[in-house]
Amino acid sequence: MFSSKFKHRRVYFASMQLLAAAILLCAVVSGAYASSHREAPLITTMPKVDGTDFYMFNSYEPNRRGYVTLIANYSPLEDAYGGPNYFALDPDALYEIHIDNVGDGRSHLTFQFRFTNTVNNVALNVGGKQVAIPLVQAGLVSAGDSSKLNVNETYTLKVSRGAFHEDSEEVVTGPGGITTFTKPTDFIGTKTFGSVSGYASYARQYVYTINIPGCRAPGRVFVGQRKESFAVALGKTFDLLNLNPLGPTNGNPNDLADKNITSIALEVPTHCLIGERGNRVIGGWTTSSIRQERLLALNPGSGKDTPEKSKGGWTQVSRLGMPLVNELVIGLKDKDRFNNSKPTNDGQFAEYVTNPTLPALIESLFPGVKAPTNFPRLDLVFTFLTGFQGVNQLATVTPSEMLRLNTSIPPTPKGSQNNLGVLAGDNAGFPNGRRPGDDVVTAELRVVIGVLCTFNNPAIFGCSPSDAPAGAAPLTDGAAIDDSVFDGAFPYLTTPIPGAMN
Repeated sequence: MFSSKFKHRRVYFASMQLLAAAILLCAVVSGAYASSHREAPLITTMPKVDGTDFYMFNSYEPNRRGYVTLIANYSPLEDAYGGPNYFALDPDALYEIHIDNVGDGRSHLTFQFRFTNTVNNVALNVGGKQVAIPLVQAGLVSAGDSSKLNVNETYTLKVSRGAFHEDSEEVVTGPGGITTFTKPTDFIGTKTFGSVSGYASYARQYVYTINIPGCRAPGRVFVGQRKESFAVALGKTFDLLNLNPLGPTNGNPNDLADKNITSIALEVPTHCLIGERGNRVIGGWTTSSIRQERLLALNPGSGKDTPEKSKGGWTQVSRLGMPLVNELVIGLKDKDRFNNSKPTNDGQFAEYVTNPTLPALIESLFPGVKAPTNFPRLDLVFTFLTGFQGVNQLATVTPSEMLRLNTSIPPTPKGSQNNLGVLAGDNAGFPNGRRPGDDVVTAELRVVIGVLCTFNNPAIFGCSPSDAPAGAAPLTDGAAIDDSVFDGAFPYLTTPIPGAMN
C-alpha cells in the first residue's frame, strides 16, 4: 500500500517541491476513467486507426518470467456480425508501440507494424464463366486449411532505436526467417470455422515466435480479432454520469460485452526493453499514423487502381497511453491536437491537469461527492505523469503522460490479482503498467476524487484528508472486470464473439 511505502522521505519531499514548481510550468494531462473509443472528432472518421486500449505488464503466463507483454487494441465497437468485409486494419497506416526507457518522454524503442490486404479473386463457374465471389470466404476454414479464404491480411514488423529513430529500422523475423506474418480472418461464424474451439485453434496458429534484432532471446507476436477487453457502463457514463457512483461494483451491465476488438500483441524479453542503461522502469504508449495526402481513385476495382492512394509524410492521428486521457479530460477543442502530440510536448495541456474538470463535473452532478480542493493536483501528477517512487518512477523523469511499468516487480499470477492494483496492495497492477483484468475505471474514478489524499502524506501527494472530503468514497461505474474473464497465456485476450452461431 502507498501508506507503508512513502513514510519519512524528507529528501524526496525536497525534490517534490522542485517538481511541483516545474509542474506549474510544464505539467501534462492526467487520465480519465474510461477507455479510448471514438474519443476525438477526427478519429471518429477513421475507426481502423482508432487506438482504444493499451496494456503493458510483466507476463504472468507460467514459465514466462523475464518477459513483458504489450497489447494495443484498435478498431472500436466491432459488431461480430459486421460482414461482408469485417474489420481489416488499414494497409495505408503505420501502427506503432513506443517504449521510453530513459525517462525523457521520447520513444527510444519503437515497434512498427504495416499491413497488406491481398484479394485472392476466388471465382465460381457460373454458366461457363468464372465470376468473382462477393465474400471473404468461399467455404469452411480451419487451422489446417485456409484455401477457401478470398482475402489474406498480412503484416510486417520492424524495430527502431533512438529518440529520433537515428538508428536504422531493422526487420523482425519469424520461424524459418520469414518477414511476413499472417493476421487471422475475423470470427465470421461457427459454420465457417466449425465451432468456437475451431476458431480458437485456427487463430492460435498465428501466434509467432519472433527474433527481434538486438534481443538475446526470442519474443512472440499475435495480431488478430479478440473479444473486447474493456468494461464500462458506456451509455450511462456519457449521459451526465447517469449511474449510481456509490452502488455495487457490478451494478451495471458492461455495454461492450457484445463487441470485439482488433489486437496487436507483443511479448518482448525484459532485457530488450530496459535498454543499455538498465532502467527497470519503462514507459509505453501506442500510436497510429496516416499519410498526409490521400487520393481517391477515379476507377477503383478496374484491376489497375486501388480505391485510394496515399503519399506524403506520416501524420499521427491516434495516441494512447493511460486509459482514457483524451476522452474525459482534454477539452473538446484540443482532442485532435492531443492525438497528434508526443509525450515530450505535453506541457501544452497543463491546464487540464492542474485544474481538472472531471472532479468538478462529478461534484456538480452529485452534490454529496465533494471534489478535492488541493491545486495543483500533485496526487494526479504522481498517478499519471511521473509514477510513484518505489513503485514505477525513474530517478529522473520528465512529466509526461504514458503507462509506466517497473519490470522488476514480480507478476501476480492469474487468480490472485486484485483488480484495483496498487490501490489494493497488488503492486504488479495498475497504475504500475496495466493488466487486462485491472478495473481502471474504478481505480481512476477514485483517484480523481482524491483517494490518495486519504493516506495522509501531504509531503508526498500534496494533499491531506481534509482536501478530499469524498476521497474514501468507494466510487465505481458499476461495470466490474477482473482477471477471471481473460486467458492465462499470451495473448491473454480471449477468443472473439462469433458473427453467427451454427
